[in-house]
Amino acid sequence: MSDPRPSVAALSAPLIDALVAQAGPLRLGVSRSPCGARIIDAGIAARGGIEAGRRIAEICLGGLGSVGIATSGRFARWGTMVTVTTADPVLACLGSQYAGWSLSEGDFFALGSGPGRALWAKEKLFEELAYKDSADHAGLVLEVDKTPPDSLVARIAEECGIAPEKLTLILTPTSSLAGTVQIVARVLEVALHKTHALHFPLDRVVDGIGSSPLPPPAPDFVAAMGRTNDATLYGGDVQLFVTGPESEARELAEGLPSSSSRDHGRTFAEIFTAYKGDFYAMDPMLFSPARVTVTALETGRSFTFGAFHDDILERSFA
Repeated sequence: MSDPRPSVAALSAPLIDALVAQAGPLRLGVSRSPCGARIIDAGIAARGGIEAGRRIAEICLGGLGSVGIATSGRFARWGTMVTVTTADPVLACLGSQYAGWSLSEGDFFALGSGPGRALWAKEKLFEELAYKDSADHAGLVLEVDKTPPDSLVARIAEECGIAPEKLTLILTPTSSLAGTVQIVARVLEVALHKTHALHFPLDRVVDGIGSSPLPPPAPDFVAAMGRTNDATLYGGDVQLFVTGPESEARELAEGLPSSSSRDHGRTFAEIFTAYKGDFYAMDPMLFSPARVTVTALETGRSFTFGAFHDDILERSFA
């Protein structure tokens, strides 16, 4: 039986084409690698920008989500919010947006996110999602500050089962405006990833919305990484709508916020430095929004846990 779920590659293809068509006003660089793949520079040699980052975030969501820029009075100084809604939060966030494809060649390393992951579909997560996409084209987003070696680009195309000229790689450095937006736009995705880590059945997550403050970019990589993470950890807000017993919705809401982690309370840069730059030594339960509301659809009751931390955001962003 064919999978009735949509193709994230097909849904995101027109978004990628529109990005290329408007590369000039979006301040993007578009080129072809030696093997023929299309490379979109969103912050390395090209300047890129906030609108480019917003569109790239929607590509990351596999064409199943909308990303907006809105104002809010949530924080005294940081009033610009990145907002995320999706038609299918599990497929959009975990089946596409999640940076789960480890890519390396020589001294180059990156995590691939976006619809191309579902063509490769060799992460264990795809077994649990029971999803594998099929298409003759693919798009991947890499959070990098240099172009990947062409041998790796060709291998990515081969792993996706497509011709190299049908592959598009979008490069978004962490310190760039576009990179900042597309990372902060993962606020809903990190909530769903932690939902999965807490062993809540993903098929019971019906819908979700999220928002995080947009931090200023930083030229230093650790500071830039810190600010984009802190936006979610101390300023992110997510609401999930789930089926099943009300008691389980409450339990999920209680376990989701970043405050449930032992590392909560310091800026991400401070935590990263304390662990001597070992990302994997950090508590994985830290990566979640500051505040989470879970609504039990059968009863209509909502449960909210966590809190925002304006003081930590001020220390991180300023």
